[in-house]
Order: sequence, then structure tokens, then C-alpha cells
Amino acid sequence: MDIDALRVSHERTWNRLHDLAARRRLSGADIDELDRLYRLTTSDLARIRTTDPTSELIGPLSRDLASARGRLTGTPGVGLATISRYFSVALPRALYSIRWAAVGVALVFSAIVALYVVHMETHPDLYAALGSPSRLRAIAMTDFVQYYSQGTESEFASSVWANNAWISALAVAGGITGAFPLYLLWSNALNMALTASIVIHFGGMWHFFRYILPHGLPELTAVFLAIAAGLRIFWVMLVPGPRTRVEALGRCARQTATVVGGVTILLAVSGVLEGYVTPSDLPDAIRVGLGALTVIAVWVYVFVVGRRAHRGVDDGDVEDPGHYQPVAG
Repeated sequence: MDIDALRVSHERTWNRLHDLAARRRLSGADIDELDRLYRLTTSDLARIRTTDPTSELIGPLSRDLASARGRLTGTPGVGLATISRYFSVALPRALYSIRWAAVGVALVFSAIVALYVVHMETHPDLYAALGSPSRLRAIAMTDFVQYYSQGTESEFASSVWANNAWISALAVAGGITGAFPLYLLWSNALNMALTASIVIHFGGMWHFFRYILPHGLPELTAVFLAIAAGLRIFWVMLVPGPRTRVEALGRCARQTATVVGGVTILLAVSGVLEGYVTPSDLPDAIRVGLGALTVIAVWVYVFVVGRRAHRGVDDGDVEDPGHYQPVAG
């Protein structure tokens, strides 16, 4: 597509959109016209971004579209339209962009835990270095179970949510290093593997899974997504693609912030499950089923809703304010 030709043929439309969006008062006819111009210009912007992600037209058009959207929705702040767009476009699209990285992180985590447990089970003499059989049995049968009944349900759920949110925030904040998310992956996998080894050996496999799966499935999924988002920042820094490195990192950071919002919500759900469901007297099938259904819903959201958002015109990004690129002269 010839962007210069598009500019010549559509410049009047863009100028009219700019004028209407800047007016203090709009009549009914003006609003109808603004809505029509908004849709046309949104399509133009998507075509420009696809053809040349560094085009100088992106900044001005994005700002005009943001102004027009505010006039059309009547919500200069965070309103229903903004919230709806976040959950229907921005969040699923951002999660979709890291889907395979998250799957890869999950597979590596699972492999580390599985290999560690198998190694311990095939070399049972190693348990002697961890403590006496009576102490390890008490950890598996008593401490492991009572951990989920600390304080009131709400206090424990809040504590768990805060701890896991902190771990996820570290994974994202340290993403620029590349190494820190991998360190968190490794350390959390080893902690899980050690606990799993002791509980499975002295309490049985189902005894471990019946207390881990109700909350652990969504909790670990959130951590996997956070680590994947952190690693993506590092990757974009190395391979920015057609954009400048500054612009690519800025866009990635905005998408990552969107992911963090989703991860925070998922961790809140897992905290509720860990505080109220895991220690409850509900049948195992219901407790584990709630955790499994939560994770299934998350991955359906990522792959199905995310794929639909990825194919849409709206790229889910906050409006780009433009970037200054110094030119040698």
C-alpha cells in the first residue's frame, strides 16, 4: 500500500475527524459523522501500522482517534467502554502474544519438578539428608495440610495473593535482564519439587495433588504468564523488529502492563481458592474441579478470545503518543 497516496486521498477525512473531536459541543448530526469518520480512520491507521510501523502518521492519527473515542463514549476517564475494551481486546491480545512462551515456561517448570521427584523416588536414601523419617512424615501429613488453615480464610487468601503478586511483579520488572525471570522459574520449580517429593513419598501422590491442584493450577498459570511476559521484554530488547528499539520496548512495556493486570486478577482468584476451597471439607472432585475449570477458562480466553482480538483491527494498545527519532544533520 502506498501511504503517501492514502494520505492524499484521506487527508480531508482525517482533518475533519480532528476538527470534530476538538469541538466543545457536538450536535446529533456531528456525533453521527464523528462515529463514521472514527471507523474509517481506525481502518486507515491499522493499514498504516501494517505497512510501516514507524510512519509519522501513526502518532497524530492515534491522538485524534483517542479524542474521538472520548467524545463518542462520553467517558474521559476509565468508563465502561474502556473496561470492555480491556477485557475484550487489550488483555486477550496481550496474553495471546505470549501464549507459546507461557506454554514453554509451564513445560520447563513441570519437567524440572517431575525429574526432581523421580530422582528422589529412585534414590530414597537422599531423604535422610532432609530430616528424620518421623519429621518428614509430619511435614507431609500435618504441616502441609495445616498450612492452608492459617488464620481466617480472608487473611490467608490476602496473604497468599500479596506474596504471589510480588513474585509475578519481580518476574516482569526483572524481565529486561533476561536472567531474573529464569531464576524465578528455577527457584520456584525447585521449591515445588522439594515439597512434592516429601509429600508424595510420605503421604502419597493423591495426598499431594488434592491440596495443590485446587489453587495451584490457576496460581502457577499466573506465574507462568508473568515469567513469559518478563522474558518477552528481554527478547524485544534484543530483537525489536521493524520498529526502533525504544518504540518496540515502549509498546512491549504497555502490553506487559496489560498482562500484569490480568495476572493480578487471576492471582486474586487463586488466593480465594487457596483460602476458602483448598482447606474446605468439599469433596476432592469439586475442589480440584474448580481449579481445573479456572485454568481451562483462562487458556480458552488466551487462545480463543486472544486469537479473535489478534485478528481484529484494534491492536489493543493504548494510544501511541508518537516517538521522537533524532536525525543526524
